[in-house]
Amino acid sequence: MRISELSARSGVSVATLKYYLREGLLHAGVATSATSATYDDTHLERVRLIRALLESGGLTIAAARKVTDALDAPPPGRHSLLGVAQYALSEGGTGSGTPAPAADALLEALGWRVDPCAPARQELESAIAAASAGGLDLTRRDLSAYARAMRRVAEVDVRGVPRDSPAAALRHVVVGTVLVDPVLIALRRLAQEDVSSRQE
Repeated sequence: MRISELSARSGVSVATLKYYLREGLLHAGVATSATSATYDDTHLERVRLIRALLESGGLTIAAARKVTDALDAPPPGRHSLLGVAQYALSEGGTGSGTPAPAADALLEALGWRVDPCAPARQELESAIAAASAGGLDLTRRDLSAYARAMRRVAEVDVRGVPRDSPAAALRHVVVGTVLVDPVLIALRRLAQEDVSSRQE
């Protein structure tokens, strides 16, 4: 298909598709002349992924490029794939390895194996501090209960990762994280309503 058809089928303007090509998010088509190329369903799938990353996931172009680069040359092992996705989706992109006393104490108590440079460590530390600043001091018991619930969610997440293709696994992890996080938030609020209604 020509770029105009890719635009029509994806709902993304030709100008934006050309931007994706320039930024290295979208792989080049097959050149048919000096100024034109043809594209196939892999391009359509990639455009849909890019839109999910940028629009639903709120990733920057640089973070989205890390994901598409990993799709083009997947790292070995499912755990490494998860790392690529998590680091790209985290606000800072990479962890600093700086001390995170509350998060580290919780992780140690839980016995979780987490890289010291995992961005989510510092994100958890910041979130705990923000809750405290807002007048909500989360106890170790509360944090442990939340963590156990998230561990069950993570087991569902990881169990669903495809095993036949590194690219499919990476796509599943990234899109699943981006698009399932809002589902988890909505379910939490619905569960709160249910629990509250039963305590009246």
